[in-house]
Amino acid sequence: MSTTPHSVRTTDYHAAGEPFRIVDQDLPPIPGDTVAERRATVIGAGGTAADPRPGPLDDVRRLLVREPRGHAGMYGGFVVPADDDGAHFGVLFWHKDGYSTACGHGTMALGAWAVDSGRVPAPDDGDVAVRIDVPSGRVTATVHRAAGRTTGVTFRNVPTFVTARKVHVTTSFGAVEVDLAHSGACYASVAARDLGLDTTKAALPALVRAGQEIRAALADHPATRHAGDPRLSGVYGVILYADLPDADAGEGPRQRNVTVFADGQIDRSPCGSGTSARLALLAADGRLAPGDTLTHESVVGTVFTGRLLPGGITEVTGTAYRTGTHHFILAPHDNLGTGFLL
Repeated sequence: MSTTPHSVRTTDYHAAGEPFRIVDQDLPPIPGDTVAERRATVIGAGGTAADPRPGPLDDVRRLLVREPRGHAGMYGGFVVPADDDGAHFGVLFWHKDGYSTACGHGTMALGAWAVDSGRVPAPDDGDVAVRIDVPSGRVTATVHRAAGRTTGVTFRNVPTFVTARKVHVTTSFGAVEVDLAHSGACYASVAARDLGLDTTKAALPALVRAGQEIRAALADHPATRHAGDPRLSGVYGVILYADLPDADAGEGPRQRNVTVFADGQIDRSPCGSGTSARLALLAADGRLAPGDTLTHESVVGTVFTGRLLPGGITEVTGTAYRTGTHHFILAPHDNLGTGFLL
């Protein structure tokens, strides 16, 4: 393949309803010694995560995430070399606006893909750990198998930590208090009811607007900065959540959320990295004890379950299924080029 995206092959998965488009071949070389450095290369000098500079690889991203080959809700990743021999491979996560630092549902999809494709050998019955280097660090997707079939994936994230509680934010829906946590990316959490909203499909336009306003209001807040790596700074997603009736006694809380990320994109899943953030905040509130499970629903009714381990480590479990393999073409005289967004 040339450095322009005339032909791109992908394998597509979904994790709890959220798409993930995997590109693992025919990519131009990406300079850098680590995944984080390669991400900076792709973003380009003078570019930002949400506004990368034009280039051969970003042409591929735009081709795959824009109509008529994709859509504004598409998510995906470029498979790249690992930082060292401790991981099976690395990945650059992307969406309609640019490149993210973390993606829990994508990690689940990649784990399932690595096993289903034979890239990582796995037993017919039992578990296998797929180690993946992502821009925020090294994560693990433990793939669960039974009778030769992948039945689920558990995503173990980088450490999650709370950075601020009850940050006052004014929105067009009223003033609210927002909690902030870093879980590979920075997430802001707010109860939907505090905005006069619920977490239903009918409320999505208002939830997106509220999420965008909260993200903009927190753009310069010190708690959004990552002390260890400034490349992980800034609010990536806003989690608007609602409590649901708890499961049986001792099993932990139940919540439904709508996560609005990037520039108004809606996570169809309960959000893997966002679930990590919710786990840390619920533990800080005394609502989640070791051994308890958070049952986390999405706006489409799919579920992730999560639990908190010592040291701020979180595990989130869900399912990931292949939806197709594709060979996308950009015809030489197609005047739409890499496509458009609505």
